[in-house]
Amino acid sequence: MNQNTLAKQSSVLDIIDEHDRKLASVDEAIKAYDDACTAVEMAGTIMGTYVNPVLRGKAYVFADEMRKNLRASGWKALYNRCQIDRIASAKDKKLFEQTLADPPELTFDNARATFGPYLENPRSHILRGLAETFADLDPAYKSHSKVKIGVKGLPKRVILSNVGGYESYGRNKLRDIVNALASYRGEPIAEHAEFSEIDNLHSYIRATEGDATVRGLTVRKFKNGNAHVIFPPDALIDINRALSEFYGEVLPDAEEEDAKPRPGTSVSKDLQFYWSPKAVIERALEVAGIYRPSAYTHGSTLPSYRVLEPSCGDGRIMDELRKRGCQAFGIEYHAGRAAEARAKGHNVLTANFLECIAKPEFDFVVMNPPFFGKLYMRHVMHALKFLKPGGRLVSILPATAWYDHREIKGSWTDLPVGSFAEAGTNVPTGIISMQAPS
Repeated sequence: MNQNTLAKQSSVLDIIDEHDRKLASVDEAIKAYDDACTAVEMAGTIMGTYVNPVLRGKAYVFADEMRKNLRASGWKALYNRCQIDRIASAKDKKLFEQTLADPPELTFDNARATFGPYLENPRSHILRGLAETFADLDPAYKSHSKVKIGVKGLPKRVILSNVGGYESYGRNKLRDIVNALASYRGEPIAEHAEFSEIDNLHSYIRATEGDATVRGLTVRKFKNGNAHVIFPPDALIDINRALSEFYGEVLPDAEEEDAKPRPGTSVSKDLQFYWSPKAVIERALEVAGIYRPSAYTHGSTLPSYRVLEPSCGDGRIMDELRKRGCQAFGIEYHAGRAAEARAKGHNVLTANFLECIAKPEFDFVVMNPPFFGKLYMRHVMHALKFLKPGGRLVSILPATAWYDHREIKGSWTDLPVGSFAEAGTNVPTGIISMQAPS
């Protein structure tokens, strides 16, 4: 633990100590205020004879509101002291602002759980914030292939809609772009005044157009409210490097079928196994239309779907399928992982899925095939043969499958940036949904 960390911890404890002291004195402070107001009123009367109130519009202070405000103020003070605005993504910042409406108790353990990860590994959060910001701007930023170092394919400009005055959609997007690059470069977050050129192009009376500059980015505003944000060469290089570092320079979803993973990223190397995080599984089952029992279904008969999970690993998707009353069957090549799934009570065949004879007897296929190259195509096309007429296949895939390869048809849903981070990769991902012919 370095001195900077110790200083931050000391400051955190000081803020929490001040919060606790003032929290304990809320009733006393309110009484002092009421006594002071009474003294002022008495100073304006003779022998306490009331005529008119001396205090006009006296504020009434409620203890619960004061305690809530203390919590919010304490959290905001910690946020500022730890400089979280220079680390957190735009989405995390918005979530924090929403949390301040009803903040949790301010304790050291809560503070450490909330802000500790940002301070322990700030760069990962900065890179994720930049990736989140740019993934919303253009499909090219969702493609690992296009952001690999040395690839010349990133857009030199992006289009923002509704670039109006303060807090307009497009202006907020521009602020997120500027601040994502600032965080990556180690620069201060942009101040409100730096957007004055943009604001001067906005008029509530008539549509305006023209060029403005913010932190080296050219913003070309049009009368329809849209704006082009044009990146200079140095910004393009920084965007390329940041996204390459976040996604992983050498992940196995490269264009070439014979691409070999090289050192530099923390990936699972045994048969390209990326286990499915819980949030990803729940989203995939939601896309499939396989839901958990709810209060509204209590006592009623739930459909008992037959569901196949190819390359089921240790059975994490099957765990969730069982909670939804499904009859799940898995196929897994890796004997150790197949044994783990069977130990949890799942019906699993140890075999190479691509060599299994297809029988169209399943209502659903839910799968997370290998991400390597275009190998997923063989898995998905083979899995379709296991569906009953009208059955549905839902597969988690690398984003390159939809945005670059374009060889697979269906309905696509983007997954949030970093959805597979806990499984060892930041490769952009999504979910494809396909229906077998009736």
